[in-house]
Amino acid sequence: MPLTDVLYGAYERRLAKQIAPEDVPRHVGVMLDGNRRWARANGFETKDGHQAGADKIKDLLTWCEQAGVEVVTLWLLSTDNLDRSPTEIVPLLKIIETAVADLAIEGRWRLHPIGALDLLPAETAQSLKASAEATRNVQGLHVNVAVGYGGRREIADAVRSLIHEHAVAGTPVDRIADSVTVEEIEAHLYTKGQPDPDLVIRTSGEQRLGGFLLWQSAKSEFYFCEAYWPDFRHVDFLRALRAYANRERRFGR
Repeated sequence: MPLTDVLYGAYERRLAKQIAPEDVPRHVGVMLDGNRRWARANGFETKDGHQAGADKIKDLLTWCEQAGVEVVTLWLLSTDNLDRSPTEIVPLLKIIETAVADLAIEGRWRLHPIGALDLLPAETAQSLKASAEATRNVQGLHVNVAVGYGGRREIADAVRSLIHEHAVAGTPVDRIADSVTVEEIEAHLYTKGQPDPDLVIRTSGEQRLGGFLLWQSAKSEFYFCEAYWPDFRHVDFLRALRAYANRERRFGR
């Protein structure tokens, strides 16, 4: 075994020992960023970068299982990404469909698509729903698959759903207005019933949210990693957990 592998393994084990079980975040959001730049840097086509990124997802979910994370949200495609050229978006959607279907076949993770599925091609939306249905009774790690997702769109959808619910019940307009509270909106988010993300990780060196879980991440901790998503390693994940564990969370107080 090469010396570099031995040293990497030793460092990996040392990092893992530094993270106490009680310091592990319940919910981790991950912005899988940098696939296209990884492809350019390595002389590949864009679709190869997206495929390399998709191939990394199982590793991440395994690491989350090992660490004791309960919920993971993966941002695979934003509403803005849907405006990319057909030559990129068509193969990307197929890669996402296949990747999510492969996760379902594993039978280890409960999948939950979130996002504006009505903006997606019908075939893609149906594929994501089928994967979710296939894992409906799985008791393992809960995985939110954010496809066609935008934080502003989610909040608008939540308010729209809240108003529609009250309108169907015959609630007067003035009472509907009075009912628009933080709790009411939270009850209509894509992630309703789930804990908010404790930690949000973004790869590729970019340091912005870009619309990811805008409502839910109000009190999250953020970790920005320089590695492009396909190059994201277990040690990078452990460093993110260690950074989170070493922070004092004040929740705005």
